[in-house]
Amino acid sequence: MRLNFLTSTATLALLLAGTPAYAGMEEAKTFLDTEVGEMSTLSRAEQEAEMQWFIDASAPFAGMEVKVASETLTTHEYESKVLAQAFFDITGIKVTHDLIGEGDVVEKLQTQMQSGENIYDAYINDSDLIGTHWRYQQVRNLTDWMAGEGAAVTNPGLDLGDFIGSSFTTAPDGKLYQLPDQQFANLYWFRADWFANEANKAEFKDKYGYDLGVPVNWSAYEDIAEFFTGREIDGVTVYGHMDYGKKDPSLGWRFTDAWLSMAGNGDKGIPNGLPVDEWGIKVNDKSQPVGSCVARGGDTNGPAAVYSIQKYLDWLKAYAPPAAQGMTFSESGPVPAQGEIAQQIFMYTTFTADMVKDGLPVMNEDGTPKWRFAPSPHGVYWKDGMKLGYQDVGSWTLMKSTPVDRASAAWLYAQFVTSKTVDVKKSHVGLTFARESTIRDQSFTDRAPKLGGLVEFYRSPARIQWSPTGTNVPDYPKLAQLWWQAIGDAAAGAKTPQEAMDSLCEEQEKVMARLERAGVQGEFGPVLAEEHDLAYWNADAVANGNLAPQLPIAEEKEQGVTVNYDELIKSWADAQK
Repeated sequence: MRLNFLTSTATLALLLAGTPAYAGMEEAKTFLDTEVGEMSTLSRAEQEAEMQWFIDASAPFAGMEVKVASETLTTHEYESKVLAQAFFDITGIKVTHDLIGEGDVVEKLQTQMQSGENIYDAYINDSDLIGTHWRYQQVRNLTDWMAGEGAAVTNPGLDLGDFIGSSFTTAPDGKLYQLPDQQFANLYWFRADWFANEANKAEFKDKYGYDLGVPVNWSAYEDIAEFFTGREIDGVTVYGHMDYGKKDPSLGWRFTDAWLSMAGNGDKGIPNGLPVDEWGIKVNDKSQPVGSCVARGGDTNGPAAVYSIQKYLDWLKAYAPPAAQGMTFSESGPVPAQGEIAQQIFMYTTFTADMVKDGLPVMNEDGTPKWRFAPSPHGVYWKDGMKLGYQDVGSWTLMKSTPVDRASAAWLYAQFVTSKTVDVKKSHVGLTFARESTIRDQSFTDRAPKLGGLVEFYRSPARIQWSPTGTNVPDYPKLAQLWWQAIGDAAAGAKTPQEAMDSLCEEQEKVMARLERAGVQGEFGPVLAEEHDLAYWNADAVANGNLAPQLPIAEEKEQGVTVNYDELIKSWADAQK
């Protein structure tokens, strides 16, 4: 590999001899003047110094063309359309940054893992694959890369401690496997103007016996959904809930993205439940997956998981627009901004940029939103100490199958688009924060009133309860595709929630059994446990100070609890003020 690197760079040097320089500081200064301006945590002198480092480090690769891939998000569109061109202008490295579907990213990455063919030189893929990358060892662990082969192309100003998602991209071996590029949470979203209406407040209090406010538990969310559904506001009939239900790969994300944990599935633990995570997968003390079904100590088909599916189906049918049942993730996302939805329990904040545009029914004339973000309410099985929701952390990943020179050039680009020079501007475009310094930049203090609580959430210590899929999942590509099919059967009425989750956990264990037999994941691969009943595994969990799988709760409709939004914001007090 080292020989290939030397050969290719030497060849490039010969080819470039006698040709004009590709780029340099003048191009960098133009970029800083026209695109970055004052939107950076670095001073102008520091920006120029960082750009000079990129120019110098990229010199051996000038003229090279590399390909990278990411899913299609506003943040990545900005990288692909603006930052890739700037990087070429400054360094001479041509980057084709392909924007493809999230499922396509996983498929391409999986194909490259299986074939060894270098399809892309780097990927921005979700940190949900951390367990996969750690077990298969087919990606470069960045800790060793930055200290070894990649040392000369690693920015001394990278500042890993500034990345808020690095704990999610670090495996149990303590190594960093992916570099966060952007991240967003799913939070509770609601029409603050409707909730503040005095007539609505009085009517709700009279009907339900408690105050209309931000729901703390699912029972309150359900009451609020019932209260608003069918109500006419400003001449429009509104709905108390929004979701989607089409049998499509995006339906799987709706559930693997921590829906079960919000209900109370799995064990306590931050960032993920341990020994049973939010997928219901249990590991032993060696981080070896031992089961998914209750019969092996897992929780994918346990009472909390079944309850979560039942509530999803009930609310979709009773309180969401009828069209929602035939929608996918991307189709449903813009609906709340159209002004007919009172609340949404599961709103990805990646849609924020599209919800704060002037002229939308959910925006005031002064540019402030009529809506707010708040913490997700939790289900009846949830216990304090559990994760409360999901964060998507799109992260740069370098495959071992990528030649070292191409990986080096792609790594330079990855650092450029996540650099302190550009990160504040990029975050204003996409509103998907990755750096602590960016979140605390004065420009976001100024903009916070127009973002409905997003900045306050990311500045609060509460954000640690929202986390991606963890390392219990041994093969994300193989297992994730099972979810949308099983949940889709339940959404279509072909199976009951219990039947759907029974099927799902069994299919997950079939994959784990194949991995166990093949031995491809070495000492950290699955070792399936013996089968016993729910009572046995619950008693075993309790004896070991754990929760999952929990026994059924006889009355799953508990008393609704709400909190005043202004009081809630105080609980998100910025610890670093």
